This record gives sequence, C-alpha cells and structure tokens, in this order.
Amino acid sequence: MPKRSVATDPVLLGLVAVGVLLVPWFLRHGEQRTASWAIQTALDTANTYFMWRTAVHPAMTAAGRRFWWAAVIGSAGCVAGDGYQTVLMLADPTTTTISGVQTGLVVSGMALVVGAMLRHPLGGAGRQRLRLWFDAATVLTGVAVFLWYYVLATDLSGRQAADRWGAAATAVVMLLVTFGLLKLILSGTAPFTRSAGIAAALGVTGTAFAAPMMSGMIGDLSPGGTIVVQLLPCVLASAAFRLQQLQVWRLAGERKAGMAGRSSRLPYLAVIATQILLVVSLSDGDIDLRVRGVAVGAVVITALVLGRQVAALHDNERLLTELDGQAERFRALVQNTSDLTLVIAYDGTVEYASPAALRVLGVRDEDLVGTSLRDRTHPADEPVAVELAERVAAHPGTGIGTQVRWRHADGSYRWLDLVITDLSHNPNVGGVVLNARDATEARALHDELHRQATHDALTGLANRVLLHRRLEASTERVSMLLIDLDGFKEINDRLGHHTGDLVLQEVARRLTGLLGAGELAARLGGDEFAVLLPGTEATAAARLAERIAVVVAEPMPIGGALLTVGASVGVAAGAPGDDLLRTADAAMYERKRERRALRTAKPV
Repeated sequence: MPKRSVATDPVLLGLVAVGVLLVPWFLRHGEQRTASWAIQTALDTANTYFMWRTAVHPAMTAAGRRFWWAAVIGSAGCVAGDGYQTVLMLADPTTTTISGVQTGLVVSGMALVVGAMLRHPLGGAGRQRLRLWFDAATVLTGVAVFLWYYVLATDLSGRQAADRWGAAATAVVMLLVTFGLLKLILSGTAPFTRSAGIAAALGVTGTAFAAPMMSGMIGDLSPGGTIVVQLLPCVLASAAFRLQQLQVWRLAGERKAGMAGRSSRLPYLAVIATQILLVVSLSDGDIDLRVRGVAVGAVVITALVLGRQVAALHDNERLLTELDGQAERFRALVQNTSDLTLVIAYDGTVEYASPAALRVLGVRDEDLVGTSLRDRTHPADEPVAVELAERVAAHPGTGIGTQVRWRHADGSYRWLDLVITDLSHNPNVGGVVLNARDATEARALHDELHRQATHDALTGLANRVLLHRRLEASTERVSMLLIDLDGFKEINDRLGHHTGDLVLQEVARRLTGLLGAGELAARLGGDEFAVLLPGTEATAAARLAERIAVVVAEPMPIGGALLTVGASVGVAAGAPGDDLLRTADAAMYERKRERRALRTAKPV
C-alpha cells in the first residue's frame, strides 16, 4: 500500500473519535454491557483486518510474516470469543458472568500469539542474548508486581469461582503477551515498529488490568466508568495495529538503525518503580499478602538485575582485555612501521605524530607536535595542499591520495605519498589523519623515466614526443623553426661519431642560449632540430632564425680543432592545429637550396 501520513489517516482519526465518544456515552448511560461487548467484537474484527494487511505486505520478512499470521489467527479467536459473549448478552441482557467459551477462545488465541513471540528470532548470540532475557524478565517482574498489588491480590478474591479462574487465566496470558512484546522490543528484531509495539503493549495489557488497577488505586468506579476504562485500551490496541499497517515500510530502516542504547533503560525503570511501590506498601504498617508479594517481587527483580550486571561485568572485563591487547598491537605497529602517521587540525597544526617522524623527516615526534605542516610544505606545492584540503573537507571519511614535498630536518625536501582522511567526526580521533610514506627515490626514478621518455638522450633537448605535446597544448598563435645542419655529415664521416656527437651537443647549447622563457628547443633526430615559439609572429621568428644561423655557424673548438657547420632554418607560423612542422620543413629545404645555389654561384 502507498505510504500515508499517520496524522491524516481516516481510520486512525475514526478510532480516536470512537475513544473520545465512548467516555460521555457510558458515563451518561451507565452500565451498557451488551453495547460494550458489541464494540469489543467490532474492534477485534478491525484488528484482524489490520493484522492481515500487515502480514501480506511485500516489505514484511519471512519471520515477520509468520508472526503476523499467528496474530491474525489469535485475533480471529478473540472475534469468535467476544462475538459469542455478545450473542449471549443479546439473548439475555441480565447475564453477569463471562462465558467459559469466550475465555477459552480468547486465551487460546493469545497463547498462540505468545508462542509466535517466543519463537521469533532474537538476533545476537551468547551473552548478548542472555542480557536480553535478563532485561525482559526484569521488566516483566516489575509489571507483575504492580499487577499483583493492584489487581490479582485484591480483585480475584471477590469474584465467583468461574470468573476468578477466567480472570486469572486472562491475567496470566496477558502477562505472557507483555513479556513477548518486551522481548521483541528490547531485541531490536521485532516485526513491528517501536511506536506501534509500545502502543500495542499498553493496549493489550490494559484490556485485562486497567479497570481493576484503577479501582485499586482510586477506589470503586461507576459501572459506566468501569466499561470506559476497559474499552479505551482496546481502542488503543486497534490504533496500534492500524499504525503498524501504515508503518510497515519503516521496519527495514529500524532494523538497519538498530536499537542499541535504548533497551537498557526499561529494566532500571522497572527496578525504581518496584522499590517505590515497596516503600508505599510498607507505609500502611499492615504486612499482608499484597505486601509480601511486592517484597518477593523486589527480591526477584534485584536478583535479576544483579545477574545482568554480573554478565555485563564479565563482558566488560573481557572487552577491556581485548582492547588492551589491540592497543598494544597498535602501538607496536605504529612504533615500528616506516610510514608516518599524523593527526592534524584543519589549520594544519600537528596534534599527534608517530615515532616514524624521525625516520621520515628527521624530527622527533614530540618536536613535530604543535608545529604547522604549512610551514613545512614546499612553496611550489602550496596550491596542491590548498586544493587537497578542500577535497578532504568535502568528502569526510574518504581517503584521498596525493604527493607533496615536506622539508626535512637537513633542509632538503622529501617527496611523500600521502593518504588523507577526515575523521574529525569520530570522537576517538577528532582530526584529519595523514599516512605518509617517503617517496623521494621513487619520485626521482619517475622523473628520470619521464625525462628519458620526453628528452633526447644525447643533447638533453626535448624530443619529438614532447614537441608535439607542447604544440597540441598551445592555445595561441605559434611559430615553428626547423633547423638542419650543413656540413655535419662530412664531420661525422671524417672525424667519427664521437666528434659528431660533441658537435650536436654544442649546437644544442647554443640553441638553448638563444631562447627565452616558454620557448622550446628539440632534437628531432640526426642533425635536425626544431624550435617552438608560442605567441611569436612570423617576422620575429624569421629574425631569430637568422640569428640562429649566424650563431651555429661560429667555429666550435672541439678535440683541439675548430669545426664549422652551417644551419638552414625554415620558418612557419600559424595556429596550433596547422601542420607547422611540415610547413617549416618545406621552408627549410627551400632555404637549403638557396644556400647551395649561393655557394655554387660564387666565383672561383
């Protein structure tokens, strides 16, 4: 069924209206026993329908479905029993006794429900389940003491034998229903919500004990008042079953959230209430059967609490032993690991440092506490640290990794692999946890491998891969120079590759010396070089090409001799997406032909 607001549910509102109208009707018209039995039968019928709808709901678990089908059958027994009594009252309105058939059907139906409650899975195991039984028994004992004092010891003695045995059977089965409800509520595995369970417990218990308890507390009630006190708990029970039908979709959420931290209060309230009742019962000075029953109940409930506390004490001792062992293992791991663990505040102040601080940063852990990591971070990594702090704050509880450089005690900077987790929401931590591992050697290897992949091994200039990356990354107009050495092959063939390599290295140094910030020189292979000039127009690029040709052509002192090579430089300018390298290559070959033609045209 679709989710419906409890406050606007017409059935619940109708039950509330019935409860309100019952009071003036019966107080005004006095004892209307036939009407009260008819109303009770109608409420039983409504309960059966509410329970059936809950049992067949698709959100109900298999165990919960078994429980609610047992409740449907038990409620149907109440319909039959109360309906039979209603028929008797209609046939003879002067009837004052309750039929044994009615008592048998109601008790049998409630006994079936009790059996389903006791068989419902509790969850937990071992001592956790033992504590649950102690808690449920403690609360039940407290309820039984009050029922004994205000109901059983006073009310049953004045009835006829048949009524007395019927009332006693009803009282016992209602006590068992209360125990089953308490067990399920305290376990956190109940097939009903906590609010519906508490309302049902009050309503079911009140159907048997509300009237005699009120009489015991405030004196005899009028006939109409007695019926009102008997019927109002029945209306409350029906409202609880309707509430559960509306809230069945919440069961999964309550099971996931659990009942931890809320179940231990009821037993202590039962103890306090029982002790107060014992004091009140002793104040009259007349120690009769009622007072002795309360005293026995106080002894029993005290014994149950002591048993529960002994079990809890044993568990606490075992837990403390386990925690001490875990703490010792944690200290051993932290003190002997090569990784540094820090707990810092949001402003970067170190609140805790593990002993590995001495190995990683050359600083003792006690000296690192109270200092700021911001003062230790490499200036170039400060933007990374700021961005990282924002990510960590936006994702609490999630580990986020990065690499930064922190200053070592010797003044150098060490690369560190960091995993940072914001655990400030955890009361046992209360800060941001950093796990740091020295990555200086790994970073140096990484940087070297990256340099080898993007730079020429002989000259140290960028290679073709890096040149294309920089060209693709450009967003503005660029110029490209392509340089080919003239006369290099003759030097390489005549003086050998070693001398040729020295010539190429010298050319690389001269090219680098002519470039400004952001400009890139690259060796494409052999004696071919390229220069990338971001934001440079063709005219300025042409001037630089002429200067490169002049500088490269200057004699090179290599191996005790002066060697000379020329440079043919092609120039291309355009957008980054243009094929500038091909255009510059064509311009370079055109320049090479011009230089060759110029040399050929010179007079001998």
